[in-house]
Amino acid sequence: MSAAPPPPRRPGFPARLPSLGHAPSSPSVRAAAPSAATASGWGLDSAAVRQRMVQRLAAGGIQSPLVLQAMGQVPRHGFVDSALVAQAYEDTSLPIGWQQTISKPSVVARMIELLLGAPLAQQHGLGRVLEIGTGCGYQAAVLSQVAREVYSIERLRNLHEKSRSNLRPLRLANVHLLLGDGMLGYAQGGPYAGIISAAGGQSLPQAWRDQLAVGGRLVAPVAQENGQQMLLVLERSEQGFTESVLEAVHFVPLKSGVA
Repeated sequence: MSAAPPPPRRPGFPARLPSLGHAPSSPSVRAAAPSAATASGWGLDSAAVRQRMVQRLAAGGIQSPLVLQAMGQVPRHGFVDSALVAQAYEDTSLPIGWQQTISKPSVVARMIELLLGAPLAQQHGLGRVLEIGTGCGYQAAVLSQVAREVYSIERLRNLHEKSRSNLRPLRLANVHLLLGDGMLGYAQGGPYAGIISAAGGQSLPQAWRDQLAVGGRLVAPVAQENGQQMLLVLERSEQGFTESVLEAVHFVPLKSGVA
């Protein structure tokens, strides 16, 4: 894959940021957030802190009202370790154990906004989404607010259990947590209107391409020839696949197997 500069902005792609259960619908996280906030010692003040984060995201280029609303609803401090809770709403990635991280809020918002720009999502709303790398569960919670159904797969058993524990208080009926090899995707839930990966490899697994619906988008970090990860958007049409390389990003490596 070439390390050429990112292509010009195309319709449906928001302006780039600086470098860097089973029911079809879910109850609002807003109702569940206060209890989660209180448990972490933040109380109701966390809502105001989240709104300031949302304002920074909007100033940084996030335009989708759906994404901004979702980012303002999900209590990010409930997904980080207690020692790091004071940094929960800063635009930074944080360790979550087992050599993994929770992504920056700006990166989560950016990638989800790109999913919402797919033709299928623009016409019918964002349907089923496959997330590769559940991590602590934060991005799955945000996705639950903008997608009808979320399948999230994690290869590390300890993180799978941690995300299940983190998400349980929010009672998100449209989020399905899976333990498995993310490189294989999850064919049983497909085809997907969107696929999003929180880990980057040298190329996109063929299974992801196969499980992407026509009119859908796949958003993932992919390493270039020089080793730099770039954000890649793959869009599927009746005629085939179109790739767009966007800005530089930094994610944990994509690995196979279950551990």
